[in-house]
Amino acid sequence: MRYSALSIFLQGLTGNRRWTPAFRAPEPKPYYDVVIVGGGGHGLATAYYLARVFGVANVAVLEKGYLGSGNVGRNTTIIRSNYLLPGNNPFYELSLKLWEGLEQDFNFNAMVSQRGVLNLYHSDAQRDAYTRRGNAMRLHGVDAELLDREAVRAKLPFLDFDNARFPIMGGLHQPRGGTVRHDAVAWGYARGADSRGVDIIQHCEVTGIRRENGVVTGVETSRGFIGCGKLALATAGHSSVTAAMAGLRLPIESHVLQAFVSEGLKPFIDCVVTFGAGHFYVSQSDKGGLVFGGDIDGYNSYAQRGALSLVEHVAEAGVALIPALSRLRFLRSWGGIMDMSMDGSPIIDRTPIENLYLNAGWCYGGFKATPASGYCFAHLIARDASHETARAFRLDRFERGYPIDEKGLGAQPNLH
Repeated sequence: MRYSALSIFLQGLTGNRRWTPAFRAPEPKPYYDVVIVGGGGHGLATAYYLARVFGVANVAVLEKGYLGSGNVGRNTTIIRSNYLLPGNNPFYELSLKLWEGLEQDFNFNAMVSQRGVLNLYHSDAQRDAYTRRGNAMRLHGVDAELLDREAVRAKLPFLDFDNARFPIMGGLHQPRGGTVRHDAVAWGYARGADSRGVDIIQHCEVTGIRRENGVVTGVETSRGFIGCGKLALATAGHSSVTAAMAGLRLPIESHVLQAFVSEGLKPFIDCVVTFGAGHFYVSQSDKGGLVFGGDIDGYNSYAQRGALSLVEHVAEAGVALIPALSRLRFLRSWGGIMDMSMDGSPIIDRTPIENLYLNAGWCYGGFKATPASGYCFAHLIARDASHETARAFRLDRFERGYPIDEKGLGAQPNLH
């Protein structure tokens, strides 16, 4: 069923009794040309582009839980492409361009809201760093503008501009950045892939990877063995676990990243704001709640919950930036499992094991990268060649000495 204003009107005349499910619940077949492990945003986007762009429709997406139960439904919904380094900047700009046409592409309302992203700076050194980043963005054709203190005050008068430790001096603004409804992204990609013949199999946990003569031939699952021509891993914080099933050790650590939402407010913040003196970012949802987050928890974990110490840390940073937040109540919090790579940048590559492909290491950037990640991973799987904007994301870049260290913090996953 194609969604449109006419279909909504006609369904209303029939009491909304003729809507069909957005996607099927098929039984797994014995064999697929491609099996994708992980039914999050990246796995679903990969399946969608494999079918729509590259004509590979005999595909299965295996999800151990339900769609949206992983990181795609556990994030702060921000999209942007304000990156500095050549490996990252073109890739995230491709992703932002795909976001801009996504709803028309897969005929689903993902609530893409390009309300702008503003990164604040609080010192001369930060101003110079943001000037450099903005110039790099402009050289790649990406929108960027450097706002001074008064321009920021006119846009966001409720910020604490005269904070004694962290005075706000200005900010780097990307007008095309914004937010997207996270679970709608999962549903939209699932619906688009399903309509093109992809089998999306929920509650199907992969328990092992079968290899014959060093070649991957399929996966053992909680619903039986499923054979495949190519196996693609897109399991985010569980990438190390699934790769280990094939005997592959990854340069990744798993950490919890918490996010929070406040009680509902009248319209308050009309863009995404990040605090330059501490890791804090905030936007306002369409329901009125403030959605915000900060740093990862400092310990390794596979649990989708975090520590109270980070709750306090995020609250402190938020109140330092916006004193009015001290009057708000946290409504709820949640945690996602981040696959933190050694340099803070992702991996989209073939592995040394034949027929095994890897999409991992997204750190904080996983949600905003969803469309480009899916497109480039599909390109790699279908053509056995990296897409031009993802060529820098090789698995062997760490041993070759070509890291993409956007934050300049070295080989420490917990700091990225």
